[in-house]
Order: sequence, then structure tokens, then C-alpha cells
Amino acid sequence: MSTQTAPPLLSGPELGERLRALAGVDAVRPAAAGDAIGGVSAQWVVEPHSDRDAASLLRFATEAGLSVIPRGGGSKLSWGNPPQRADLLLCTLGLHRIVEHTWADMTVTVEAGCTIAELQRALAKHRQRLAVDPLWPERATVGGILSTNDTGALRLSYGGLRDLVIGLTLVLPDGTIAKSGGKVVKNVAGYDLPKLATGALGTLGVITQAIFRVHPLPAGTQTLQLQPAGLPGMQRTILDLLNSDLPCAQMQACLTSGAAPALYLGLEGTAAGLAAQEKTIRERMQPMPLSFATAEVWRARQDLWTPPKEGVYAAVAKLSVLPSKLMEVAAALDRLAQARQAQWRAVLQGTGIGWLRVEAAEPASAVELFREMRTAIESGGGSLTIAPLPPRSVAAELVNGGATALSAENAIDFWGGAGDALPLMAAVKRQFDPQRTLNPGRFVGGI
Repeated sequence: MSTQTAPPLLSGPELGERLRALAGVDAVRPAAAGDAIGGVSAQWVVEPHSDRDAASLLRFATEAGLSVIPRGGGSKLSWGNPPQRADLLLCTLGLHRIVEHTWADMTVTVEAGCTIAELQRALAKHRQRLAVDPLWPERATVGGILSTNDTGALRLSYGGLRDLVIGLTLVLPDGTIAKSGGKVVKNVAGYDLPKLATGALGTLGVITQAIFRVHPLPAGTQTLQLQPAGLPGMQRTILDLLNSDLPCAQMQACLTSGAAPALYLGLEGTAAGLAAQEKTIRERMQPMPLSFATAEVWRARQDLWTPPKEGVYAAVAKLSVLPSKLMEVAAALDRLAQARQAQWRAVLQGTGIGWLRVEAAEPASAVELFREMRTAIESGGGSLTIAPLPPRSVAAELVNGGATALSAENAIDFWGGAGDALPLMAAVKRQFDPQRTLNPGRFVGGI
């Protein structure tokens, strides 16, 4: 896609005054150094407190030729390519209300700036929950997890966000407030805007409100740890469990270079139900070692983002493959890491979604490793995307050559190939955002 964009019609103090007139004095501030996205600085940060305010701001930005970057809690703002321009940051934290919890119908209507942890606490008062376990729930917002399609191991039994969201309010770049879906779980009338916007990284519109189906909180939970024999044994065990009728709510393999692999199963139910599930799994898995583990193991993905030690470069990548290919990917990662004297860790879910962390003494080693991993994964129909870490991480340096540590020829694209889907995605972007106001260049193929 073309990277050419027209310069904004307004900038500096004049722009600030116009924004304050639209959103209010307290809703606008100059952008600070910490508001930069992928090294690209914004001019102003605006925080609307209603759909109408957001619509007015977006209409004005489009007419004035300004680019807009939507932001929630900022926990995943580094995901995606650096924007081509970032005139305004539109912060959704002012939209944080839980509008309606219809607990008898098991639905909840919530604004995009509400954090997942806050939403879960409110739902728990009626013994219900949104069945997702995204990264950093205390910071991650409803709009943020929808835009990045970030779920977790619970996806195995409850489906992804596209299965859980049943209604959406999306403010389009021209100021249109579009609503799709409804408060009824079986509502399928109209254009499926919720599924389209989920995972679009805020490139089609700004999510301001969502309606979800919710589920009862389980009476109890239990985590079991299995220790299959090596990667082949791990793959056989995963497929055996997936093909069985055992009701595992979560499944996660944790692998570290040079260490024995571990497989974790999350069970839900009453005390009697948990005991029966545990007994069945023990009998089925004999003579494999099995023990109990704490619920902390389900936070293992978050540990992959720990800042590296001095003199070490680290990068994290997200992969998506067939569940039958998980250990094949792990074996390939191990071979490539050994060839470059690198260390690695992986957290792989039974759904085929996983996270890889690589640590190396030189940034170029991680770049080449992920290039080869991406080639192998994409050849099998999967995908691999880069997920930046804090400073001293190689990911911030390797994505699109955005930093000085690597030359442009050593850079690697955040997303990888889009295949035959790119023309269709580009056409959808043109339909929703013809002037490329929202997140220009951040999505697949520079959309």
C-alpha cells in the first residue's frame, strides 16, 4: 500500500484549541515522550467521554487530514507496524462504564475503556465471567483485547472473542456511529461488524462499546501438570487429549531449551466433578507422571515479556498453527536456536496458538531465527508475528528497521505475509477508512 499521506491542515496550538472546543478542556493534552508509538511521536492526546465526542473528533480529524491512533490501557500499543503518522492519540479510558449487566440473559454491555479486571470483578458479583484470559488484565481494556484479538488458554473450551462478542458500537472515521448485533445471544441479523472489527487493530473504526455473552463462574478449578517424554511425547499427549471426551477447560505446554517439557491442564467443576476428571486423566495418562500445580502457570505468557539482562537481546513472537504442528514448531525452534547459540522459551496452547521468546547476544541472530521460523510456519498455512518487549529487547529494533541497532536490510516485518487475503483486507480498509485516518500503515501489508 502507498505510504503517501497529505499533511494535516492544522497543527500546534491552533490544533489544540480546536480539539478542546470539540472535547472539552480537560479531555485534551499535549502528547508526551511516553505517548510515542513505535518511535513515532504524536501531537495531542484526546480522551472522549461519549460516543458523540469520539464521533466529532474523528470527523474533524478526517476533514483536517489528521491521523488518529486509538489507545486503551496501552498494554499492546507496541503491537503492529509503527504508524506512518500519529497526529492524535484517541484514548478510550474515559469510556469505562459497565452499561448494563443482564445477568439473567447472561449478557453484558460495557464501554471500550473498561479494563478486563474491572469487568470481571463486576460480573463476579453475580457469579459470572467473561470467559477470556488475556495478557495483563489489570491494564488491558475491552477495546484493546478486541482490536488485538487477545484471548488465552480458555479459548480451548469457550472459543475466541469473535465467538463471545455479540454486539459492537464502532465510530467510523467520518463520524458515523455504527452499531451491529444486539443483546440477544442468538442475534445474527445484519452485517457482522463485531467479527470484522475484532483483530483489525483499530484500522476500521474506534470501538466504543461491546456486548458480550458471559458464562457462569465455575464452582471450582484445578490445574494438573503432566510430564510427557520429550517433544514427540508431548505432541502425542496433546492430540490424545484433544481427541478424547475429557472436558479440559485449558491446555498449555511450557517448554524451555535444555529442560523437560511440561503440559498443564485446567479443569473446572464441582468438587466431585474435579475429582472424577482427575481420576480419568490419571488412568488415561498412566504411567506418565502427574501432579498438581497452582493457577499461576496460566500467567506463563506474561513472563515471556520480562526485560532481558544486560548484554542480552530478546524478542517474543506469536504463532498460530494447527495443534498437530505445535511440537514440530518447537523442534524447529530448538534446532535454529542451537545453531545460533540462543536460548528460547515457548508457551503453546492446545488451540494451536503459542508464544515464543528468544534470547541472543546479537540482534541479528534473533532476526534470522524468526525469519526462518516464519518461512517454515507460513509454508504450512500458519502465521508468526513479532511482539515487542521493553527496552533492550530486539523486537523494537527489528520491526521494519525502526531503530539504529539494525540496518534496513536486517529488518523484519511485524506481521509477515498476508497471502491471498491482502487485496480483500485492503478493499475493506478503503471502504471504512478511505482517507487512512486510523492507524495508517500499522496493519498487515501496511494497511
